[in-house]
Amino acid sequence: IQTYTGKRFDLLDIDIEQIDIFDIAHALANTCRFAGHCRTFYSVAQHSIHVSYLVPQEHARVALLHDAAEAYLTDIPAPFKRLMPDYQAIEQHVWSAIARRFDLPNELPAEVKHADLVALATERRDLLKRTNDRWPMLDGVSSDAAIRTPVSPDAAKRAFLRRFGDLQPRWAES
Repeated sequence: IQTYTGKRFDLLDIDIEQIDIFDIAHALANTCRFAGHCRTFYSVAQHSIHVSYLVPQEHARVALLHDAAEAYLTDIPAPFKRLMPDYQAIEQHVWSAIARRFDLPNELPAEVKHADLVALATERRDLLKRTNDRWPMLDGVSSDAAIRTPVSPDAAKRAFLRRFGDLQPRWAES
């Protein structure tokens, strides 16, 4: 694919030098959570920022980038993703390249996985129509006290890049 910055991303032959934080921020800021079924647009970038604040500082960078593969693939709701093992393998392949590019662990820490669920519970509460449906993956998971207020894609992109710069000082200096 051609990315926002004009780079070439070849899924079959990933060049990690082509993985760019500006492409990731732009794509995630323009990708709506919940397959677009929230009451108002809420981006994957904003979700990622939220997750990055729910973990201990040492996991904040990987938490911010935990959904970065979706910048090159797309966001697929978890219930459908579980039905597509080939997609999951491709997503892991892309994540591995992103992890190498940004010096992150290939396996998400348990703290990030839990924070992702806390964010999901919070976003469900604040962004989706209330129903009595049970979401088994949220059993025993409490939502965050803070209310999720959606921002525009441009604001989410800027916030994502600011957060990345705060967590990756070398990048902010370049």
